[in-house]
Amino acid sequence: MATRTSSRKPGSGFRTEHDSMGALQVPAAALWGAQTQRAIDNFHISGRPLPPAFLRALALVKAAAAVVNGHLGLLDAPRAEAIVQAATAIAAGAHLEQFPIDRYQTGSGTSSNMNANEVIAHLAAAASGLPVHPNDHVNLGQSSNDVVPTSLRVMAVVEARQALLPALAHLRKTIDRRGKALAGTVKTGRTHLMDAMPLTFAQEFSAWSAQLSSAQARIEDSLKRVRRLPIGGTAIGTGINAHPKFGKRVAKALAAATGAKFEQAGNTFEGLAAQDDLVELSGQLAALAVALMKIGNDLRWMNSGPLAGLGEIELPALQPGSSIMPGKVNPVIPEALCMACAQVIGLNQAVTVAGQSGNFQLNVMLPLIASNLDEQLTLLANAMHALADKAIAGLKVRGEAVAAALERNPILVTALNPVIGYEKAAAIAKRAYAEGRPILEVAREDSGLDEATLRRLLDPVALTQGGIGSGSGGG
Repeated sequence: MATRTSSRKPGSGFRTEHDSMGALQVPAAALWGAQTQRAIDNFHISGRPLPPAFLRALALVKAAAAVVNGHLGLLDAPRAEAIVQAATAIAAGAHLEQFPIDRYQTGSGTSSNMNANEVIAHLAAAASGLPVHPNDHVNLGQSSNDVVPTSLRVMAVVEARQALLPALAHLRKTIDRRGKALAGTVKTGRTHLMDAMPLTFAQEFSAWSAQLSSAQARIEDSLKRVRRLPIGGTAIGTGINAHPKFGKRVAKALAAATGAKFEQAGNTFEGLAAQDDLVELSGQLAALAVALMKIGNDLRWMNSGPLAGLGEIELPALQPGSSIMPGKVNPVIPEALCMACAQVIGLNQAVTVAGQSGNFQLNVMLPLIASNLDEQLTLLANAMHALADKAIAGLKVRGEAVAAALERNPILVTALNPVIGYEKAAAIAKRAYAEGRPILEVAREDSGLDEATLRRLLDPVALTQGGIGSGSGGG
């Protein structure tokens, strides 16, 4: 790039780059410059760069900024167009190997912002034949302090819209479809893992669907606040060195590029200093993980056995379950789901700590928030697809086992409480359990009610409708 002093050493594999701190050797083939190289040399922490989703969002912000600066007359058209083309290519997934800086870096994300500035400037200069400066042109009207938290929010909203929410909707649709197909199948309910009153599989599945519906509503509500971008705040929120219309126009350009309803934050100081909206979103993702873990563990219990467990359902057999016990098949998808959910919950704890790490006008754990939010969103989206397609869609109900357990369930006697009283009903239940007999047989002997009445009162299908006297059609 003509704007940085650069000298190549033929055959050395390196070139010399200069920045405000002096000269530095950079790999000859690298598109980055001296500031990126310093960060590469300084941060050997995890060996993992920032996630591609964040880098693509960062590039979208750079492209939008160049468009706006061009329209405002702050960038000449050839440079603006060259920057837009370079940034748009990165946003589409090109050149991501040119972003090697460790995710554990300077807390503002300045290193990655400069990485983007240098790579985009290099590409734009090569395409246009004009000098393109990473700070003066690519970073015009911006600071790492508003670009990085803006990119964080763009990443979160785009990933949620494109991956997480569609996966959640797909899982709900799969659960609802299977529940509808099993609406007439009654099973034993359980509280405290002990036998309880009956319900249908559709009713059990409806609780899962409702959990997911509530989670979706909470996430969508959180996203309303995440869509407020602090771009235009520059260094500390005052907007120094940025055109007064810059922030609003960049937010509008990002909305046009992504289809999301981005807008400039009403208070850019908040968007730089505090990341409470992202902590909120991370917390809602953790709440979704809680719901999914409940569903996963319900499936594991229902699938347990098949002889010595509940054995109510058979999940699809996907792989051998043991290296020593032939024929064993395990509920691998619910297990993988629960592990992913545990990780999502743990990641939220780190995001919470990171959110507390704002000092005066800047949060200094932004790369950690970016990394963890991306992982939360990715894990949940992928796990929900797996749960829907490889577990719930293909599960089978073991009808005979479900019916046998229901017939012997002593808790059905609850329906007799209004007729014979709690104490007498309890005695019948205890005797039925002790003797291992169906509740109907013992009630016929001890309740004083005729068999027709008992069959009406103890009808499991009618009992799933609740109410008083439901077995006789009331309530």
